[in-house]
Amino acid sequence: MKKTKVITLILTLVPIISFAANVKLINDTKNPIRIHTGTGIVKMNKGGSTSFTCKPGKKIYTAQNGKKKTFIFKVKSNHCGKSVKLSSVM
Repeated sequence: MKKTKVITLILTLVPIISFAANVKLINDTKNPIRIHTGTGIVKMNKGGSTSFTCKPGKKIYTAQNGKKKTFIFKVKSNHCGKSVKLSSVM
């Protein structure tokens, strides 16, 4: 019985652990870009990067004049704790 409770507790913590991780987004394109991460707007030059909290389901957009514009990708749980190249999600 105790073993079942421990396993259940561990399985319930897995999503919490993935939320605690960050996603590092790397601009490997030829152009600078402005990204709306849900919490703010970041200008990334060629080769630049930014990190934000990993929340699966969060939508990432391009930004222009302080407002989100074009949808880029939706954060998935497998992005948590990893670096994501912009060219692979655009």
